Amino acid sequence: MDPFEDTLRRLREAFATGRTQPAKFRATQLRGLSRFLQDNKQLLLDALAQDLRKSDFESEVSEIAISQAEVTLALKNLRAWMKNERVPKNLATQLDSAFIRKEPFGLVLIIAPWNYPLNLTLVPLVGALAAGNCVVLKPSEISNSVEKVLAEVLPRYLDQSCFAVVLGGPQETGQLLEHKFDYIFFTGSPRVGRIVMTAAAKHLTPVTLELGGKNPCYIDDNCDPQTVANRVAWFRYFNAGQTCVAPDYILCSPETQERLLPALQSAITRFYGDDPQSSPNLGRIINQKHFQRLQALLGCGRIAIGGQSDESERYIAPTVLVDVQATELVMQEEIFGPILPILNVQSLDEAIDFITQREKPLALYAFSNSSQVVKRVLARTSSGGFCGNDGFMHMTLTSLPFGGVAGASGMGRYHGKFSFDTFSHHRACLLRSPRMEKVNDLRYPPHTPRNLRVLLVAMEARCCSCTLL
Repeated sequence: MDPFEDTLRRLREAFATGRTQPAKFRATQLRGLSRFLQDNKQLLLDALAQDLRKSDFESEVSEIAISQAEVTLALKNLRAWMKNERVPKNLATQLDSAFIRKEPFGLVLIIAPWNYPLNLTLVPLVGALAAGNCVVLKPSEISNSVEKVLAEVLPRYLDQSCFAVVLGGPQETGQLLEHKFDYIFFTGSPRVGRIVMTAAAKHLTPVTLELGGKNPCYIDDNCDPQTVANRVAWFRYFNAGQTCVAPDYILCSPETQERLLPALQSAITRFYGDDPQSSPNLGRIINQKHFQRLQALLGCGRIAIGGQSDESERYIAPTVLVDVQATELVMQEEIFGPILPILNVQSLDEAIDFITQREKPLALYAFSNSSQVVKRVLARTSSGGFCGNDGFMHMTLTSLPFGGVAGASGMGRYHGKFSFDTFSHHRACLLRSPRMEKVNDLRYPPHTPRNLRVLLVAMEARCCSCTLL
C-alpha cells in the first residue's frame, strides 16, 4: 500500500478548490509559521543542540533568526509580490492589457537536509506558502530531533488541509518521488540531487537543486594574515564545518601560507580555547558515517593544525592541512567538516586557472587589500555566489539570490522575493478587446507587401522584445 497516496490526494483536492490563492490565506499561514518559531524557540534550540551540538548563538544566528526574517519580509511584501506585473507593449497592442501574473504551481515538495535542519527547511517553505502552494515537507531523518519537532509541532500552526510533513529515509523518499508533483525543491548532495532530478524527469517536473561542491578561497599576498585568519576560521569551523557555502580549500602562495598558519592557530585558540573539544562553541559531526568519512580525509597532506578526533563524541578538532595535492581524496569531494586544506599557487593567474578548470562552485571567496585583485577574481570566475574579504555574509542579504550556477553547485535560486518567484509560475497574459476587428485586417490573407510593412512596424518592440509565434 502506498503510504503517501491519501495525503497527496487530499492536498491536491484542497488546491483545486482555490483555498490557497487569496492573500489573506497566505498571510495567515505565514503568521502561523512565525508563531511556531516564537512559541517553540527553546524546543528548537534544544533539538539543534541534540542533533549537532550547536551552541545557542549558532542556532539563533543561522537557524531561527534567518527563518524569522524571511517570514517577516514575506508578510511585509506579500501583496506587492502578488500584484500583476505590467509590461511594455508594442503598437499593435497599445489598447490591450499585457501583464505577468504570479500563480502558484500547485502541489510542491520540499526535501530538506540535516546540516541546517531548520533554516533549510523553513526558508523555502516561506516562499512556497507565500506563493500560494500546497506543500509536502520532507525533513531529514538524520537530524532526527529537529525532524520530530517539525513533524509533531509545526502542523498545528498551519492549515493541515494544505500542508503535510512526511517522514522516512531514502527508501520512503524514493517512494515519494515516484509521485507527480508540480514543483520539487531539494537541498542536499549532488549524488542525491541526480536521483531527484531523474525522478522529476519522469513527470517533467521543474526542480530547484541546492547542492554544494568545492568552494575555493583565494588569499592574496597583500593582506593582513590575522584579519584573514579570523574570518576564514570563523566561517570554516561554524557548525563544525558542515556548511554548503564554507570554503573547501585555500589557494595561496607558500609565503602567505607561512604567515597564515600561526594566525589561524591564534584564531582557533581564541575562538575555542586550548582544548576545542571542551568548548561549548564547537559543534559535532552529525553521525558516525560522516565522522568516519572525515577521519579518512585527515590522512591527506600533512596536518599543520589540529587533527585530533574522538569517535565517542563524533569530535574532530578544527584542522588545517598543508602539502595537499590536487589528486588527493580531500580535494575530490566536498569536505563538509572542520578540515581546511591549503594548496600553494605561485600567482593569481595560477589560482584562477585552478578554479576555472574545475566545476563551478556554490560560493567563491577572495581576500586581498587590493580591490583590483578581488575584482579580477570576480571577473574571471563563475560561482553561485561571491564574497570578497569575508565568509558567507552574502547569505544574510535577502536582497541577493542564493543558489548554484550549474553542475555540482545546483540550479535555481531563493531567499527573499527570489523564493516567492521560484515557487510561482510567471504566466504571460494579454487581454484584447473583442471589438475593433478592422485593425486586424492587416494580418489576414490575402497578404500584400504593404500590409506586411505596416504590420512589422506595429509589432516593433517598444522598450522590450517581442516575438511572433
